[in-house]
Amino acid sequence: MTRDDFIAKASEKLKLIRIERDYTQDKMAEILGISKKTLVQIEKSRTNLGWAGAVVLCTIFRGSEVLEMTFGGDTQDLIQSLAFTDYEVNEIANEKTMGGKIWWTNIECSDQFRIQQNIISRHFRILDSKDRRICSSFEHEYIRKRFRELSGEGGTD
Repeated sequence: MTRDDFIAKASEKLKLIRIERDYTQDKMAEILGISKKTLVQIEKSRTNLGWAGAVVLCTIFRGSEVLEMTFGGDTQDLIQSLAFTDYEVNEIANEKTMGGKIWWTNIECSDQFRIQQNIISRHFRILDSKDRRICSSFEHEYIRKRFRELSGEGGTD
C-alpha cells in the first residue's frame, strides 16, 4: 500500500465513518478541520483528504469499525509505516497488540519474536512473545534482518 492508496481509501470511507458516528456534515467538517464544502466534495469523490487529512481522520476515529475493516485493524501502525521507513523508536513501538488474531498472518516465528504481515495493507511487523510491537515496515528484507538480530541470529548477510 502506498500513501496514495491510503489517502484514496480513507477518503472513500469518510462518509461511512460520518454515518457510523451519526454526525452531520457540519459536525464532521468541524472535527476534521475542513470546510463543509470540502467535506461534500470528498464524499462525492471529487477530491480527497490528502495525507494530513487522512491521518487526522484515522487518528481521531481510531476505533472505527469502518476503518478497521478497510485497513485491517488499527491504522496507527500503518500510518507510521507509511510515514517513516523502517521505524522503531516512536510512541507506538512496544505498544501491546491483540497478537494479530484477525488481520495478521504469521510469516516467521522464534521463541521470543514473530514476523506478521497484514492481510489487507500487506505491511510487516515484529511482535515479541507478549504481543508488543517492536517495529514495522513495508520492507520485508528489513523486517527479516531485524528479526534475525532480535532472535540472536545476527543481522549481517
